[in-house]
Amino acid sequence: MSAPTVESWVDSLQARGRYTFLRAEAISGSGLSAEAVKKALQRLARRRRVAKVKSYFYVVVPLEYLHAGAPPPSWFIDNLMQAMERPYYVGLLSAAGIHGASHQQPQEFQVLTDRPVRPLHVGRARIRFFVNKRTLDTAVQSVKTPTGMIRVSTPEATAVDLVRFARVAGQIDNVATILVDLVPLLDAKRLLKVVRAGRDVPNAQRLGYMLEKVRGRPQAKVLHDWLERQSPRVVSLRPGRTAACAAEDRRWHVSIAEPIEIET
Repeated sequence: MSAPTVESWVDSLQARGRYTFLRAEAISGSGLSAEAVKKALQRLARRRRVAKVKSYFYVVVPLEYLHAGAPPPSWFIDNLMQAMERPYYVGLLSAAGIHGASHQQPQEFQVLTDRPVRPLHVGRARIRFFVNKRTLDTAVQSVKTPTGMIRVSTPEATAVDLVRFARVAGQIDNVATILVDLVPLLDAKRLLKVVRAGRDVPNAQRLGYMLEKVRGRPQAKVLHDWLERQSPRVVSLRPGRTAACAAEDRRWHVSIAEPIEIET
C-alpha cells in the first residue's frame, strides 16, 4: 500500500464535499510530519489546488475555480469565522446582493464582526471586515450555499447597516439606489425593531428620509412615529458634508445640501 500524501488527503476531503481544513487536520489526517505537511501545502498552493487563507486555515480549490484561485468566499466564510472564533454575518453590499438588491457585483465580500480584522485576499477575492459591536444581536438569517449555510443580515438589518456604513457602500446615492430593490422585502415592524436596538437616531432619520424618496412610505411612517418621540436634532443627509445653502426637510430633520441621485 502506497504511503499517504497530503494531496490524496485533500482529494478525499473534496470527495466528501468538504472544501476547508485546518493545517492541524492535514497533519493528523495524512500522518506526515508538520514540516512535510507545510512543504506539501506550499506546493499545492503554487498549483492552486488549495488556497491559504490563514496560516492555520486552507480552502480546497475545485477545478472550476482554478483560474480564480479559490471558490467564492460564501463557500468558506462560515468555517473561517468558526476557526477564528469570531461572531460574524455577511452584510452591506454583499448581503444586498444575496437579497437580490444590488445593481452591481460588489468588488469585495463584506463581513461584519465584533472587532477589527485585517482584509484577506483569497485568490482573486477580497474579504473586508467591518466592526459592529452588536454583531451577536444583529438580525440575521441563514442562507444556503453549495457548501453549507452562512449568516446574512436580514433585509431590515442590511438597510440599516447600509446607511450607517454609507461610505463603504458607494455613498448615499448608491444606498438609495439599492433601497429601491430592498423596499419590497422590508417589514415595517421588523425594521423598527432593528432601528430601536441600534439606538442610532441620526442614521434612522437618514434612512426614513430615503425610504420616502424610494416609495417605502409604510416603512418610513413607522420610523417617523418612533423618531418623533426621540426629539431628533438636524443632521446632514451626507455625513461630513455641510453647506450654507442646504435645505432642511422638517419632517425628518435632515439637512440636504444636494438631492439624492438614484440610478435607474
